[in-house]
Amino acid sequence: MNVGIFGTGNVGQTIAARFAALGHNVVIGTRDPDATMARTEPDRMGSPPYRTWQAAHPAVRLATFADTASSGEILVNASSGEATLQVLEAAGEDNLNGKILIDVANPLDLSQGFPPSLSVVNTDSLGEQIQRRFPSTKVVKTLNTMNCTLMMQPEQLAGADHTVFVSGDDTDAKATVGDWLRTIGWTDIVDLGDITTARGTEMLIPLWIRLFGQLQTPAFQFKVVR
Repeated sequence: MNVGIFGTGNVGQTIAARFAALGHNVVIGTRDPDATMARTEPDRMGSPPYRTWQAAHPAVRLATFADTASSGEILVNASSGEATLQVLEAAGEDNLNGKILIDVANPLDLSQGFPPSLSVVNTDSLGEQIQRRFPSTKVVKTLNTMNCTLMMQPEQLAGADHTVFVSGDDTDAKATVGDWLRTIGWTDIVDLGDITTARGTEMLIPLWIRLFGQLQTPAFQFKVVR
């Protein structure tokens, strides 16, 4: 499968590495590939520059957002939530039409420092904003309630029976995403319903951030106990 991933940060890199390890052809998108490869300083999170990761993952191709969108059969939005709509505009609506877009981003507002608030909340969500702007794209919100390593390696926690949520309007698209989640080890997948239910998972993030501060580790996840 050809997979296109928007975003070259830790989340995008982690997802790209996992897809590539599963044997998929992976393209990771950025606004300006030359500029991205030219950076030599750590990013704002203190992580090594992208070029360091790229050298260790030569099978993953770096491209523009538009090239990434056109080449991918399934797409992943791992961009910063505050930039997501701009990123997808640059990707091009024609390149997105008819494709599944897995949205793992959250609308974090860091303008007032840390901890962040949500720029979209209560009566709307980033997932809904994407679906409204690109109505022919099959948006599936998932994996946004956890650390990126846990997204791709649920076995990192003992038992790997913690819960991953799925929201989206297209039933077939959610089924496809569910199959993919199972291939990477997820066993407890809860379909919350249409894309409006993404409000709930996005609003879990302030709680996640507080738990992270208290536990001093990102290696945790929510579990729905029936």
